Amino acid sequence: MAYEEYTVSVQKAIEYIEAHLMEDISLEQIATYSSFSMYHFHRIFQTITGMTVTDYVRKRRLTHAAYELFSTDKRILEIAVEHGFLTQESFTRAFKKMFYMPPGRYRTYLMQLVNGTTENKGGNDMTATNLPQGWIESGSHPFDYTMGVDRKNVHQGTASGYIRSNKKEASGFATMMQKFKADNYKGHRLRLSGFVKTEEVERWAGLWMRVDGKDNELLQFDNMYNRPIKGTTNWNHYSVVLDVPNDSMAIAFGLLLEGPGQVWLDSLSFDIVDEKVPSTNMEEDIQLPEQPLNLQFEE
Repeated sequence: MAYEEYTVSVQKAIEYIEAHLMEDISLEQIATYSSFSMYHFHRIFQTITGMTVTDYVRKRRLTHAAYELFSTDKRILEIAVEHGFLTQESFTRAFKKMFYMPPGRYRTYLMQLVNGTTENKGGNDMTATNLPQGWIESGSHPFDYTMGVDRKNVHQGTASGYIRSNKKEASGFATMMQKFKADNYKGHRLRLSGFVKTEEVERWAGLWMRVDGKDNELLQFDNMYNRPIKGTTNWNHYSVVLDVPNDSMAIAFGLLLEGPGQVWLDSLSFDIVDEKVPSTNMEEDIQLPEQPLNLQFEE
């Protein structure tokens, strides 16, 4: 089976997990749903996402539990049991490992955050309209869109980034992006992966990455235009894979949205991969004929 087919199978499995996240689901159920043996599916899932199925489910449940701590008055033990933990102690250990503070302190911290007693430029809303640190806005019509940090719609941890159209007739596209030196990746194949969620995206959204050479020469590029994310979708895993030639100078990447709708991005990672992982470069090599053709225009 080709790598692309494995990717589709993992995305299908993630859809199943997200739909049954609060249920007692097993690796065997997920593997069966994806039509693989448990061992084979476990290996495929970890290769593509960088984590085991068990780790993925635990992190997603803990992220959901973290939001419950803020948005409800439920007791910590009640939240722990609802999210698959047998005791409050086991929940606290797992929560502290992921969020670096116990659940009770986390609840207090978030309440202070949204009430303005700690630094939060987003006011009392769980979505802040300031860009995440290190990110810049760009695109053809960035002023038709709002970008910022969301602490409600989160895949892992405490926050995600988002782009939202400001009006029904949003023009062009907008991107939330970064750019960095290519030095550490020269001569390698690089995979950018992340989790994306969409709501009522009418045209398209996607991850993108670009490799630039000297004088900003475009060496490699992919923006998922040939496999766009549209409509309303739950969190799922997507990736872009490009070669970084030895003469590369910089790598740019980000999230883009064209047209009405909203898109969220979380849990990005960069990995050096081997030739078994196919490149998604959209700048395909042009196959030239060996000699000129049809010089008399008779054919």
